[in-house]
Amino acid sequence: MAILQARLYLASQSPRRRELLQQIGVRFDMLMFRDPARPGYQVNEDPLAGEVVDDYVVRVASAKAEYGVRVVEQRHMLPQLVLAADTTVEVDGEIIGKPADAGAATATLTRLSGRSHRVLTAVALGNGKRIEHVVSTSEVHFRTLEPDEIRRYVASGEPLDKAGAYGIQGRAAIFVEEIRGSHSGIMGLPLCETAQLLRRFGYPV
Repeated sequence: MAILQARLYLASQSPRRRELLQQIGVRFDMLMFRDPARPGYQVNEDPLAGEVVDDYVVRVASAKAEYGVRVVEQRHMLPQLVLAADTTVEVDGEIIGKPADAGAATATLTRLSGRSHRVLTAVALGNGKRIEHVVSTSEVHFRTLEPDEIRRYVASGEPLDKAGAYGIQGRAAIFVEEIRGSHSGIMGLPLCETAQLLRRFGYPV
């Protein structure tokens, strides 16, 4: 008799997270949220007053996982673990999310030029009984960037859907002088921590 391989639901649209899960052999189904305009769909990703970045990423990732678990239950889907994540950048204590437009992306990259910043990714995993999380914190140092190369990078469109206005797995790799921490965590899913979290739920990885 064939043994069914374990699967989980991925509550994220990020192609990078899909690729990273595939890299470590995790089988998953995409958890699609049908109506983003429906009340209750949106997870509040705006920082709360006085909220520090470490608490922010955990709150957002956990809320995404909790919402995913509710969706699975409401749709009477096959019970499986739900995995969600959130990545953000912190500079001088300020949370830097995805840029609203090209101007914001340019301003963020100019601010990151020639200095270090922190990248935090929280991963949350849950079922109908509990939600648990792990957090990966990395330090990234950018070399000094020329205004023209910032302009070209922003014009490529790559920064516009990424926290901190850059993707280390893309063209912005040439900006990075030094990393202390998890390369996969900077991409959006720290594989070491994610595997440990999966094992806590009995998922074979």
